[in-house]
Amino acid sequence: MARGIERYSVKMELDPARLSVPERYKLLIGCIVPRPIAWVSTVSEAGAVNLAPFSFFAGVGSNPMTLLFCPANKEDGSEKDTLRNAKPVEEGGLGEFVVNVVPHDLARAMAGTAEPLGYGESEFALVGVTPEVSTRVRPPRVRESPIRFECRTLQVIRTNPGAAAGGNVVLGEVVHVSILDALVNERMHTDPALLDAIGRMGGLGYCTTRDRFEMPMGRRALSE
Repeated sequence: MARGIERYSVKMELDPARLSVPERYKLLIGCIVPRPIAWVSTVSEAGAVNLAPFSFFAGVGSNPMTLLFCPANKEDGSEKDTLRNAKPVEEGGLGEFVVNVVPHDLARAMAGTAEPLGYGESEFALVGVTPEVSTRVRPPRVRESPIRFECRTLQVIRTNPGAAAGGNVVLGEVVHVSILDALVNERMHTDPALLDAIGRMGGLGYCTTRDRFEMPMGRRALSE
């Protein structure tokens, strides 16, 4: 058993239906930690590029290589620019996006792209990062990012369409990976120290991945 578990014997029991939307959000971002950050670049039908960070982000599976990120609706229930651009063609988008991984030295640039600009204004220009032509998709990737996943949108799952803060799960198949050569070896193992990725905590908090430990899986984890 975990040490000191007896200290936590008294627990709140919460019904999400009785909480406000901001209260639910604060619980999610404070309890699901740390969260990796998807720095997503997209392009509009008119060719305007967009770059925005999302910390509801995860891998889905390796066959096919798939990931997801979750842009919530705006306060008026409308779609954020990233979703407008990345949703499938049959829904009015271009159906493509790039997830750029965020190391510590790009943290402030990433945070700067959360600034609410007008549709079509470039976050690349705002924070001073470089759009680079992608290999398989139309949206540019961030040249300064050490890992870029070029994706084609498979599906958007909407949990509350048209509602303020309604969730949207964007599923994308990775069709090309661009990765700094020094980061990965011949067995496709990534060097976490060199990557120096950051994660999102609650509120305005972030963390680094510099402190790590290893342990075996399964029963061996209980005895070693």
